[in-house]
Amino acid sequence: MKKFAKVLLATAVIGLTGLTAKAQIIVRIHPARPAVVVARPVAPGPGAVWVDEDWAPRNGTYAWHGGYWAVPPHPGAFYVRGHWRETRRGSIWIPGHWR
Repeated sequence: MKKFAKVLLATAVIGLTGLTAKAQIIVRIHPARPAVVVARPVAPGPGAVWVDEDWAPRNGTYAWHGGYWAVPPHPGAFYVRGHWRETRRGSIWIPGHWR
């Protein structure tokens, strides 16, 4: 009975981690960056940081979205821009994040 409970628990843990995993969109050719130049608006307040335009996954592909002002999540945080990472199957977009 104990062995059955351990197997059941292990199966549940594996199943739940599989449900929370993020799907990746793999592309063979990087989408072209739009040629539109957008004027950066005035900062909303002190401490705001401009986050550049980049790609966002949307409906099974990548869509370009504009830049925006953001307040760092904690003092000393800085924004790392998103970038393309090459894999054996194609390229994936690694989104920008705070570090």
